[in-house]
Amino acid sequence: MSAELIPRRVLFGNPDRAMATISPDGSRLAWLAPVDGVLNVWVGPVSDPDRAGPVTEDRDRGIRTYLWAHDSRHLLYLQDRGGDENWRLYGVDLERGGVSDLTPFDGVQAQPIAASPRRPGEILVGLNRDNPALHDAYRLDLETGRLELVGRNDGFGSPTGNPWVADADLQIRAVVRPAADGGGYELCVPDGEEWRPVQAFDYEDSLTTAPLAVSGDGSSLYMLSSRAANTARLVQLDFATGEERVVAGDPSFDVGDVLFDPDSRRPLIVGFVRDRLEHFALEPSLQDDLQAVAGITTGELHIDSTDDANRRWMVTFVADDGPARTYLFDRQDRSATHLFDNRPELSGYRLAAMEPFTFSARDGLTIHGYLTFPPGADRKDLPAVLNVHGGPWARDVWGFNPEAQWLANRGYLCIQVNYRGSTGYGKNFTNAGDRQWGTRMHDDLLDAVEHVVGQGYADGRRVCIYGGSYGGYAALVGAAFTPDVFRCAVDIVGPSNLNTLLNSVPPYWLPLIEQFNRRVGNRDSEQEFLWSRSPLSRVDDIRIPLLIAQGANDPRVKQAEAEQIVTALQEKGIDHTYMLFPDEGHGFAKPENRLKFYAAAEQFLAQHLGGRAER
Repeated sequence: MSAELIPRRVLFGNPDRAMATISPDGSRLAWLAPVDGVLNVWVGPVSDPDRAGPVTEDRDRGIRTYLWAHDSRHLLYLQDRGGDENWRLYGVDLERGGVSDLTPFDGVQAQPIAASPRRPGEILVGLNRDNPALHDAYRLDLETGRLELVGRNDGFGSPTGNPWVADADLQIRAVVRPAADGGGYELCVPDGEEWRPVQAFDYEDSLTTAPLAVSGDGSSLYMLSSRAANTARLVQLDFATGEERVVAGDPSFDVGDVLFDPDSRRPLIVGFVRDRLEHFALEPSLQDDLQAVAGITTGELHIDSTDDANRRWMVTFVADDGPARTYLFDRQDRSATHLFDNRPELSGYRLAAMEPFTFSARDGLTIHGYLTFPPGADRKDLPAVLNVHGGPWARDVWGFNPEAQWLANRGYLCIQVNYRGSTGYGKNFTNAGDRQWGTRMHDDLLDAVEHVVGQGYADGRRVCIYGGSYGGYAALVGAAFTPDVFRCAVDIVGPSNLNTLLNSVPPYWLPLIEQFNRRVGNRDSEQEFLWSRSPLSRVDDIRIPLLIAQGANDPRVKQAEAEQIVTALQEKGIDHTYMLFPDEGHGFAKPENRLKFYAAAEQFLAQHLGGRAER
């Protein structure tokens, strides 16, 4: 194994193959792979995967999201323009060939809602054609391309995603809408021309409660719910009585993954993301299958897709220190066929382990995270990068993380922290981040640095704060609020002014604006509070160099968020580098842009922290 520098293209370029799925009829495989450097969908027969070839023709941003229709003839994918997130839904007819734009509407965002084996030639899709703030539900006939309005959005919205709930016949059975008081939410069912609430859940449960699937017989709804509990449990809600039955739960961790039977829609396997993802069979008959598939190879098991007969599973084993390995598992004879490693070149390099750690924040709250040390180096006085995840309503997980490996390979200790406000640890932990942007959430990051420095792992004089989206905001907070803690900061698409951020959200976020008002600060009545939490308000205190990167078409964190702080830095003569990508949005989809950014970031870190850099 080589201890040499891992080329950036190996870590951040396109994978050789990734995101494999099996067709609903079990006859075909699909995955993403490059064509002339651009990710496209490839399809081949299960009997001979080597015969796979590209079926899409993207020449620009690369395809990152696709799905099968249940007729196994049509394959669907989403694509936007320049990162604007106005996703169009495209269809590939695998029998006739060719790609069709199924939602050819400018400035409109398509959101797949549901597909089902019982209606194999159709799909439900949400479109904000009539009102940019609201996605109506349409039935799309994949053969003709005809769109039929089946649900008018009268203000529905869910903080966890799509508000529409469809059954196995693709009939709308329920919706999620904000409650009249603007705080909590209601699950409603159709009652004539109206919608009747069958369950209410408070604001405190809003990020840990969400519908998942209507049972095959239509009598009940499987949901995640933290009502009367701290963590998100898998529950079954009876439509007729409104009663809940707990199917699976954990006292400390939210349900993170559920595998449903494609026909009956019974939950079969549940996963909890603890330090690592752990699966449990909900039916005794599946215990042997789960044990057999988990024994194929080492790594963390992910069940990516199944056929409609639930006979074949596409599974991937994730490692923290090597490529992910994808297999086709046949439940009938419990055989496994290795299909590919996603980044086989990684096997030629020495990679680092991602190690879970915990510490107590200054107020006693237990915080979880991960440390990735430079392999083979003494764990003493290392330069360190505090890599802050975005969201903030998300979390870091165990597994191969290209940034963690890149940093460790260049000689830095990579610190990842699931600070309060992160998801996965129950509603109390998530809600502890409310109104704490730039304060207690930032304190958790500072306490993590103090912890690793106190352990002797890191040199407290050589720590960079780095991140994207909320992580970019945290980097700017680190530079402006606590410049004595950090040597430098790297901000990727991070907001600099919370007032301008909240007053420029995409229109389809407006049904959820009360979530931002409560969790960040009220944009209508608390401008001074929001300004006090904005890095731009304390730009005079910045004394450390910054690298700022922004996508010009970002619909979430507009270009102005970067421009206004860059202008202030220029006026005050503060050391900074600004990178604007004219063909990107909220992050960098194109590999050439990723490689350009990471080359600049590598030189920036080497200059200020003293690590290694690829020439």
